[in-house]
Amino acid sequence: MTPPARPRLLPWSSPEGKPCYLLSDGDGPVTRQADTVERAQLASGEVLLGHARALLRDNGTTKPELRFLVGCLTGALGDTLRISRSRGDRLGCRHPEPAEDEAASSQDAFRPGGG
Repeated sequence: MTPPARPRLLPWSSPEGKPCYLLSDGDGPVTRQADTVERAQLASGEVLLGHARALLRDNGTTKPELRFLVGCLTGALGDTLRISRSRGDRLGCRHPEPAEDEAASSQDAFRPGGG
């Protein structure tokens, strides 16, 4: 069996936070799981966007609420960009690579105890 031309970036990371890739052209269990996770991430992002729009219309929104919202939106945007990158890679599209420390710091900034 010949490996695929391009590995698939999976929608999860290793325990060390490194990207995970799948070398398969088939419709195996890992491919199906990745598809399921991507669908759930995109659906969560859509729901979150609706909550964000409602929260921003509310003049009584507090600073902690906005900070929490930004953290959630940052996570959802990261998921969406990862899905986009994965799909673009499989289509042969080129994309800029974020700096490793930049990607980590953007994820850590809104975790409890983060910057």
